[in-house]
Amino acid sequence: MYPSSFEYHAPTDVQEAVDLLVEHGDRDVELIAGGHSLLPTMKSGLSKPEVVVDIADIDQLHGVDHGEESSRVGAMTTYATVAADETLARSTVISEAAAEIGDVQVRNVGTVGGNVAHADPAADLPAAVLVSDATVRLQGPSGDRSVPAAEFFQAMFTTDIREDELLTGIDLSHLGENDAGAYVKKPSPSSGYALVGVAVVLETDGETIMDARIGANGAFDHAMRLKPVEETLTGEALDGGIAHRAAGHATDDVEPYLLMEDDTASSDFRAHLLEVYTERAIDTAIERVGSMTDTEAD
Repeated sequence: MYPSSFEYHAPTDVQEAVDLLVEHGDRDVELIAGGHSLLPTMKSGLSKPEVVVDIADIDQLHGVDHGEESSRVGAMTTYATVAADETLARSTVISEAAAEIGDVQVRNVGTVGGNVAHADPAADLPAAVLVSDATVRLQGPSGDRSVPAAEFFQAMFTTDIREDELLTGIDLSHLGENDAGAYVKKPSPSSGYALVGVAVVLETDGETIMDARIGANGAFDHAMRLKPVEETLTGEALDGGIAHRAAGHATDDVEPYLLMEDDTASSDFRAHLLEVYTERAIDTAIERVGSMTDTEAD
């Protein structure tokens, strides 16, 4: 199918894009980045924007800037770029999550900002962003605004982005020398999206888990932290047994209606997957702390 007719704009800087959002604020406006989410809905008729603002040519939204303690990923940076970035691979979990998205063609075109802003419950990046102590950068007519990732994802396809704002980038905190992270998922056999995906960051002193951040996508209507699992891990020694014990708390304090259910997987099956993949993610992170510590000791 062909989409309905629309007015098209291709700004070349962030301020121009924001001005367009303000100018057409009384109309149905959509931003387009990689287009993997918007174009299919336009072709199917589910989305009929009157105005489309294409942000692909805004240079300041592309690329990754590394600092000593954090990295900023521009909104238009592709999954492939993030997956291949050696600094991000060593110091965050987002590169591992990006490498799990779709196929080569999707990763070469899809963008980090588009993924995070769209907030698909089964997308891979939101859980990784949540556990990375990340800050989402937004720009609107009043200037820049920063939102902690924990406050950004609110519900299915719903975030803290205002109608006149543009997501410009994401700041990701780096792991310490004794810390480790991991992202694992059970992909849908039909789409590759996450039936359940779990991201883990463990802050350790080399022997004990000092702090834990565990995030899940696919299981709920939006990416969420698994607080009972985090609390169980904190203060425990680094060993495989703790992963199993902690993962058993993955559905604690979760009302049954909060678990996703569709033709692909029931809520009960997702609850089972959540425990299994939480344990796998924790075990993987623990193994990485061990290898890092062994290397330093040598």
